Amino acid sequence: MFLPSRKDLKTALEVFAIFQWTFSVFLIVNMVILVNLYLLVFTSYWLVTVFIFIWLAFDWKTPEQGGRRFNCVRRWRLWKHYCNYFPIKLLKTHDISPSHNYILACHPHGLLAHSFFGNFATEATGFSKIFPGITPYVLTLGAFFWVPFLRDYVMSTGICSVSQSSINFLLTQKGKGNMLVVVVGGLAECRYSLPGSFTLVLKNRSGFVRMALQHGVALIPAYAFGETELYNQHIFTAGGLVNCFQKWFQSLVHIYPCAFYGRGFTKNSWGLLPYAQPTTTVVGEPLPLPKIENPSQEDVAKYHALYIDALRKLFDEHKTKFGISETQDLEII
Repeated sequence: MFLPSRKDLKTALEVFAIFQWTFSVFLIVNMVILVNLYLLVFTSYWLVTVFIFIWLAFDWKTPEQGGRRFNCVRRWRLWKHYCNYFPIKLLKTHDISPSHNYILACHPHGLLAHSFFGNFATEATGFSKIFPGITPYVLTLGAFFWVPFLRDYVMSTGICSVSQSSINFLLTQKGKGNMLVVVVGGLAECRYSLPGSFTLVLKNRSGFVRMALQHGVALIPAYAFGETELYNQHIFTAGGLVNCFQKWFQSLVHIYPCAFYGRGFTKNSWGLLPYAQPTTTVVGEPLPLPKIENPSQEDVAKYHALYIDALRKLFDEHKTKFGISETQDLEII
């Protein structure tokens, strides 16, 4: 009578899957620092630390040269539990030919970009079956690759650096059928990640358009319906002490510190786990771009505007399916 039910076990596995990925960065970083300090200060095994950092220096460019993915990691059953927690789903609107390369621009970032990790960094939602012949490369900040062991864990799922050299390598040295997944709004978009918010940081984000023009690859818009519903935020009084600190910190490091919260380990508790709200990423039609090796500002602005139009069209065509009002528009800032 005290044994957990199958439903309880399923829920526990899903919560564990979310917890381990969300906090793995924090845990691995701290473990690497503490263990290496211990080896250096309290033991005679300091050579272990030296060898670790020699390997890090030797392997430094790997995240910018296609990474080091392991399909067995991408297919872990753990990721299935991760996606079932919300659940996360992937919806294709058009076939994508594996004879070309693409840059897939994702919106919105949300607070932790759960839907884009689940859909493109794992096989939990069936990416390879939905887009046969296409290899996804999720691009993220280079800081994730500075720490030994964490970088290997991140790269094993097919994640690479978002640097210009990384994009150039993937679009020129890895053949065809590559899809570079970029969450365009980045961390600047976190402050707008609120339930009922449809604000995107995109007006001055045109670097991805420039890269697409330089390589002559198509842009694909993607919108994750439900991503901004996964956490709440406490909004501080405008002009107050905390709000001024948030703005100052953002001006300093380009990251807006958000006071966000979700649920705890039990359903009705408070904590930092995301709410179990369904999120569906709708992948739109590829927008062909010409190859212009040195695009002018006018060229970039022209195709950036065309991309925004394609994104708005994608949003408008699907918004009512996900409970969004017909009159609701995307706000581009």
